[in-house]
Amino acid sequence: MKTIKIIKNRSDIGAGTRGSDLGVDAIEIAAINQHNHYFNEYEYIDLETVNESIYNKDHNSFAKRISDVLGQCTRLSDAVTSTIKTNYAIVLSGDHSAALGTISGIKAAYPNKKLGVVWIDAHADIHSPYTSPSGNIHGMPLAAAMAMDNTHLQINEVSKNTASLWNNMKTIGNDSIKLQADDLVYFGVRATEKPEDQIITEQGIKNYTVSEMRYRGFDKCLDEALARLASCDMIYISFDVDSMDCDYISHGTGTPVPKGFDEQEIIKIINAFIQTKKTVAFEIVEINPLLDEKGNKMAETAFYVLENITKTIKTSLA
Repeated sequence: MKTIKIIKNRSDIGAGTRGSDLGVDAIEIAAINQHNHYFNEYEYIDLETVNESIYNKDHNSFAKRISDVLGQCTRLSDAVTSTIKTNYAIVLSGDHSAALGTISGIKAAYPNKKLGVVWIDAHADIHSPYTSPSGNIHGMPLAAAMAMDNTHLQINEVSKNTASLWNNMKTIGNDSIKLQADDLVYFGVRATEKPEDQIITEQGIKNYTVSEMRYRGFDKCLDEALARLASCDMIYISFDVDSMDCDYISHGTGTPVPKGFDEQEIIKIINAFIQTKKTVAFEIVEINPLLDEKGNKMAETAFYVLENITKTIKTSLA
């Protein structure tokens, strides 16, 4: 029987705002302050990071620190590959570029299985260096996982070196495309740029907005989403804390967006997919305690989600 193993990835070099590398420690502090022994219960891996690369000014502005993000995602991919063959991976990461490493690691472990991705986020994260207005790679992991350049929407002139490194990003773990658009479901995406909107429309990616789910009912929407991923052999859940309402929870994340989910709604979404017994990995990203105006509220809320869904994971593994 599989057991839970935690992968700690304290990297924030894919983000535009510093501090999400401290998110792992913040969530552990949340547990400690509650006298909760969660983090003593499970084996864990602490990944090497290169956060000091933030001081390196020699980078392409359309894909900032891409060589270092490539290295970090590769390290995470290797860790996930070795973990999920015998364990359920709970990944605690800094910025959301890490999701590419996790997805790549899953596909490297099971290259012939069809992967479904549940993306709970305020942002679509489907830019490429050719379309990104910021150059921050935490806005690009899904495009890399789907091997999409989006050049028909190009706004940036990308150097040959960056293009080569981007191609390497798309082939972490193995050379195959990691994810098909039909096997991706968004929850809570509400802050996008025009190129992303066009890609989502072109690819037919379903986004269950907060307002739609509250209006139509969570059960109905989740039943539809489960049906969309029914043909997938395995599922990865990526939970960006900015999917939650920053005004209700806190602004303790790099790119806060109002009118998001609350923590109970997040738990309901995540549990629905864990209960299929197809999920192989769950990841939390983008907790930034340096930006939290309510102490450590974002990390405390994320830990509340983690603790609750872990109970469901354990039941699914039994």
